[in-house]
Amino acid sequence: MSTGMIIALIVIVAAVVVVAAVLMKRAKGPHGGRDLKRRFGPEYDRTVARHDGDAKAAERELTERVEQHGSLRERPLDASRREQYEARWTAAQERFVDAPREAVAEADRLIAELAAERGFPDGGQYEEQLAALSVHHAHHVHGYRHVHRVARVGAGGQDGDRSDTEEMREAMVEARALFEELTSSTRHRGASAGRAGRAERGDEVATDGDMRANGHQENRGHLPWAVNRRHAKGS
Repeated sequence: MSTGMIIALIVIVAAVVVVAAVLMKRAKGPHGGRDLKRRFGPEYDRTVARHDGDAKAAERELTERVEQHGSLRERPLDASRREQYEARWTAAQERFVDAPREAVAEADRLIAELAAERGFPDGGQYEEQLAALSVHHAHHVHGYRHVHRVARVGAGGQDGDRSDTEEMREAMVEARALFEELTSSTRHRGASAGRAGRAERGDEVATDGDMRANGHQENRGHLPWAVNRRHAKGS
């Protein structure tokens, strides 16, 4: 075989390898800015802001998250475990009135435990767990980030002024959306997303159905998240 033929074969093989690599990379998931925006929603904007407006750097980070966690399959949660988690969350909400910091810390722990049980990285690896959750629950993961930050800031501290308590209340409200999605079955995801949307718009978070489920239909005023933001500001 002549030298020219050998060189031609090498070029052809190299071209095939490059094309195959590009096709495999595309098959792993969305990598374009538009696809990432659609997949991550508000998480895309937060990541861009964290990179000081550098969209390319943010997209590289989000692409890495998809490549690392996109194939994760959430484990089912049986009915008894779901009821246990929901009972603990209700208890944390009720505890908020007298001990808001402890309630927020419990909410943080609950989401970490629940996510781990659903198949996400262990809560002891918070950043990795958060990254995995952002791939599969991008529209609600900020609630976990918020409640975790507030829980860490308040660890070992005393209850602060009204503004501190209001931030803790908001963190609990935001975290509840992710908690509900993780405890809901696939067929109930739409209702959970609808409640989360109402929370983001500042509409009423605790519906009459929620209150009846928690045994507080007649004691609505005692739950800090049972009022909308307009009421909270005016109180």
